[in-house]
Amino acid sequence: MCCVLLRHFIVLSLACLGFAMSSDSSQAQSRSLYLDLGQTTYTPTGWAEFCVRYKGDCEQPRDRALEIVSSDANVALIYRVNKQVNEAIKPLPDMDHWREIDRWDYAEDGSGDCEDYALVKRKLLLAAGLPQGALLMTVVRDKNLDGHAVLTVRTDRGDLVLDNMSDQLHLWFRTPYRFVKIQSQQDPNTWVTIGAGTTRPQIVSR
Repeated sequence: MCCVLLRHFIVLSLACLGFAMSSDSSQAQSRSLYLDLGQTTYTPTGWAEFCVRYKGDCEQPRDRALEIVSSDANVALIYRVNKQVNEAIKPLPDMDHWREIDRWDYAEDGSGDCEDYALVKRKLLLAAGLPQGALLMTVVRDKNLDGHAVLTVRTDRGDLVLDNMSDQLHLWFRTPYRFVKIQSQQDPNTWVTIGAGTTRPQIVSR
């Protein structure tokens, strides 16, 4: 029992420490804690096709809550889901997996690429009771300007990024990405640009 409690304490401490460090007031003064949302834009084809297969998972949220309270319990939950999903799914490009250029799915066979990780995290956090309006699929560009997908979690302390490339939780501006587009909080089938916007990546594949 002591070992279980110790492991829980370590995980919770790591998660909260990383989040607290990212929320440093000096950072907040120079960068907004929240993404700058712009105009309605193209819906990713992968999301539109996903919604044909999983229509019930693409409905407008009934719960109108638009952010998550960053309590110790919620931060620990988000950290745990991010890490567990990253460990559970084997990375596999869509062309090798599905013989398709870009397919968004739930990685039920244990393999998938970036958007599949994000979709599973979204599903698990929804099942845990977090509001849909705060769990937003997001398209970014990585350091090589390739398309990449993450899950953005809007909290009362800023926009957290859950990434298959990292087990740690980071506020958006502490990631290496250029943010392109994100789901609307009011309707998951409406997507909006982020900031000034960038040329939309054709394939989300990392």
